Amino acid sequence: MSLPTDPAANLATLIRCPSVTPAEGGALSALEDMLKPAGFAVERPVFSEDGTPDIENLYARLSGNGPHLMFAGHTDVVPVGDAASWTHPPFAAEIANGEMYGRGAVDMKGGIACFVAAVARHIEKHGKLKGSVSFLITGDEEGPAINGTVKLLEWAAGKGEKWDASIVGEPTNPEKLGDMIKIGRRGSISGIVTVNGRQGHVAYPHLADNPARGIVTLVEALLSPAFDKGTGDFQPTNLEVTSIDIGNPATNVIAAKATAAFNIRFNDTWTAETVQAEIHNRLDRAAGRRKLRPGRKQPIDYEIVWRDRPSHVFLTRDDRLIETLTGSVEAVIGRTPALSTSGGTSDARFIKDYCPVVEFGLVGQTMHMVDERVALADLETLTQIYERFLEDWFG
Repeated sequence: MSLPTDPAANLATLIRCPSVTPAEGGALSALEDMLKPAGFAVERPVFSEDGTPDIENLYARLSGNGPHLMFAGHTDVVPVGDAASWTHPPFAAEIANGEMYGRGAVDMKGGIACFVAAVARHIEKHGKLKGSVSFLITGDEEGPAINGTVKLLEWAAGKGEKWDASIVGEPTNPEKLGDMIKIGRRGSISGIVTVNGRQGHVAYPHLADNPARGIVTLVEALLSPAFDKGTGDFQPTNLEVTSIDIGNPATNVIAAKATAAFNIRFNDTWTAETVQAEIHNRLDRAAGRRKLRPGRKQPIDYEIVWRDRPSHVFLTRDDRLIETLTGSVEAVIGRTPALSTSGGTSDARFIKDYCPVVEFGLVGQTMHMVDERVALADLETLTQIYERFLEDWFG
């Protein structure tokens, strides 16, 4: 049986599996079929939790004597949107002008396809690895992220698995392959602030308490002043208000409640706990301001609810992992990638609790878009970079 050394063929197989979260869609089965001929032992644990869909995951290991490298990623994809707007069907993996079209082409079935091909090529050339390689693949990265990587890591660690390093194959490059390696991520917390007012007639405002005045005051306190100026490794902490809602269609009624949702991305100046404390302090101070509420003696009546669990800031300081991957990029394409902590969150935020982790994959310009696509040349180049990394890491 031939090994899956062609990244384009691997990717086409994966794209043709409609694995929109939480559906497995055949993608993990296809990946298992690729890995078993290379000697991987494959397991497919399913995790559940009340109120969330069951999620199928994959853990595969090829064991050897030496360090243990984990490649992590996800086969689930976001919805296609309006399928009629696609130039090529979103699950057909059609090729045009040197590019393969399909949902997941870059985020992130393409990265998986390339790493599979890199391992297969290494085995063809060298017979075996001088260590162990595992694939930790979830079907829940684009969804709630409850029954995926978190539980898969706990499950594998409970079986005695230990890793020396990990690469997450997310599309990290902003414009060209080799632009960027992610060596950390900012933390992330979301919350909703609710101001409780008193409903009344707009002609008699003294009999009501307009929550719009309160929510504007609190939102201003969230946005200013700046939380910090950034650090040597991270850009400045940034809070964005994502919605302000009063839900009042009547123009002659003062509403009873107003809400504001926000998300903050914080750097290593803060922890999740300290940034939450800062937000509470800002709101408490602002609640007593009377600029927009003249004559009001009572402070703004508000409450805050933190949504989901926070994502913690982290920075990988493993020189060998970072230098080996950087050297692999330089050797293949002659470009030195920037080391960055920019962008959103990924499953690396969970992996960092088990081993050093970096992220490197394809160019992400079309991820989540209509006509998501990847250049065939980039698939080949990324495969060569991964292959060079395997040789140097285990060498």
